[in-house]
Amino acid sequence: MNKHSRRKLYWLNLFLFISIWASGQTVALKTNLLYDATSTINLGLEFGLSRKWTLDISGSLNPWKFKDDKKFCIWMAQPEARYWFCEKFNGHFIGFHAMGGQFNVGNVKLPFGILASVKDHRYEGWYAGGGLVYGYQWVVGRHWNFEAAIGVGYDYISNDKYKCGTCGSKTGGGHYNYFGVTKLAVAAVYLF
Repeated sequence: MNKHSRRKLYWLNLFLFISIWASGQTVALKTNLLYDATSTINLGLEFGLSRKWTLDISGSLNPWKFKDDKKFCIWMAQPEARYWFCEKFNGHFIGFHAMGGQFNVGNVKLPFGILASVKDHRYEGWYAGGGLVYGYQWVVGRHWNFEAAIGVGYDYISNDKYKCGTCGSKTGGGHYNYFGVTKLAVAAVYLF
């Protein structure tokens, strides 16, 4: 069995274990509308662990390449344990999240002057970190909620730098420590 097959089998077993374990628990399916606005495919599952604790497992993928050598390809996984002050899926919560993923970004202009050099170069690498989250969920209907959350924390980022969006030789790279916003969510939530 090759490495890729073992990885698929691991994730399938993990998903089946969580599904069986969560049987009879409250489960929510969610999408982050901020990611949807950037054409980033994302999905989250949140499982009730007890009256005040849940486990949220979210992931996102943006595989798109754009014209004019623009590239904004990323994937991320972000598990999060949440404590609810009232009851799960209702009101204020705090959480602890981990995160990790890979990126291949180049020839794009990010808002507010963030990473200005991405306009003229391509960066390819990975990141891992975690942080603290505060959020709130509003009950909208029997099966629908609306959620807003913000998280701050740390990411370790490792990347290689290339001359242009789709071509060029490696011109540098490095390792970086990032402290700041690690999660921003405005989500539609469907409860089962």
